[in-house]
Amino acid sequence: MTQTNLFKALGWKGASKEMGEDELTPSLPEVHRSIAIPSELSFFKKLLLFAGPGFLVAVGYMDPGNWATSLAGGSKFGYTLLTVVLMSSIFAMILQHLSLKLGIVTGRDLAQMCRDKYPKPVAILLWIMAEIMIIATDLAEVIGSAIALYLLFDIPILIGVIITAADVLVILYLQNKGFRYLEALIVVLMATIVGIFGFQLIVSAPAIAPLLIGFIPTSQIVFNADMLYLAIGIIGATVMPHNLYLHSAIVQTRRYAETREGKKEAIKFATIDSTAALSIALFVNASILILAAAVFFTNGIGEIAAIEEAYKLLSPLVGVSIASTLFAIALLAAGQNATITGTLAGQIIMEGFINLRVKPWVRRVITRLLAIVPAVFFIGLYGASAATELLIFSQVVLSLQLSFAIFPLLMFTGDKKIMGEFANSRNMSIVAWIIGIIIASLNLWLLGSLFIW
Repeated sequence: MTQTNLFKALGWKGASKEMGEDELTPSLPEVHRSIAIPSELSFFKKLLLFAGPGFLVAVGYMDPGNWATSLAGGSKFGYTLLTVVLMSSIFAMILQHLSLKLGIVTGRDLAQMCRDKYPKPVAILLWIMAEIMIIATDLAEVIGSAIALYLLFDIPILIGVIITAADVLVILYLQNKGFRYLEALIVVLMATIVGIFGFQLIVSAPAIAPLLIGFIPTSQIVFNADMLYLAIGIIGATVMPHNLYLHSAIVQTRRYAETREGKKEAIKFATIDSTAALSIALFVNASILILAAAVFFTNGIGEIAAIEEAYKLLSPLVGVSIASTLFAIALLAAGQNATITGTLAGQIIMEGFINLRVKPWVRRVITRLLAIVPAVFFIGLYGASAATELLIFSQVVLSLQLSFAIFPLLMFTGDKKIMGEFANSRNMSIVAWIIGIIIASLNLWLLGSLFIW
């Protein structure tokens, strides 16, 4: 088989050098505008049809990377860092609103906009950064799922990493049946996580007054170096850069009227969907920290950074034998949820930046291998103990990548030539840029503390 025939077999159409038919290919073409939104429907029925993309995005905000930082924060400082969880969730809600607005108004996702609007060298740099981000994201989800399989079934972490590749088949099967099936799976897994943590909060019996006080900002977070370090880690693990690419693409699965009123209505319903889903993610992240504070901090155990350690101690301390098992099930659900959306984001980035289109199964295998191969290599070389270190390392990499997604998003959505009347208002622009600068500054401080000072 010649090289050309091989590319044809893989379904590769290549990347156009000039604006042409391939350049106008929509994001996620296999499901683009596949869900009709009839204009005559009631408010509630339209809301149900628009619901879904926000939940796919929200799972990235409750992935295994969040678990380590929230467990450490709650066990070491009690409820104090709940205000950081709340703040980072508000940041996420605003940024995801801008992402969905970009997709609805322009009909292009964030990756495609970067390719369209930036000089080629800049677009290539952003693409490389985005691919590194996807590898880091997938790495965290794969390792988190593998740890859960080890805790539940005593499957070696190395084998668990390989098993997680099966989610590629799940995505293909459900997406072929219709995008709503994929969204339904995500919602079921999220409901499982929420139900488990609701139960965990009941059995852990947190003190209500200190819990509520934890949502009030305190200067102690800034002046306590250890607390500030964990606060930055929580923000870095909560605001996920790949979700900004993902959301701008998957909102385009809805077939709404491409008029001023149609887009305005789509933005409204998509924002309700996103905000509601991210509120659930806020509950989960806060629950992890509250659980750690109520069970570990209250009992004087100190910082719990390893998920395996929390698993072993949870049941004996709360006095409910099933608590640890439910904790691991929630971790598995979170990891698998996030791997599905991470793989989808990888597809969006590959197609958006370089217009490289291959058959779905090839594309997803490539994306998944980019995460699994390094995980298998390091765990095989250094043993299972390397899993937690890799998980932490992935969050540091994500911190570095965050600004490469946020600032292009802010520039595009604030540009009236691109967004027209839907461009960010002055107040929204001020708030969004402050958020971007805060996140960038905190993450630079985190990286500096790790590698420089």
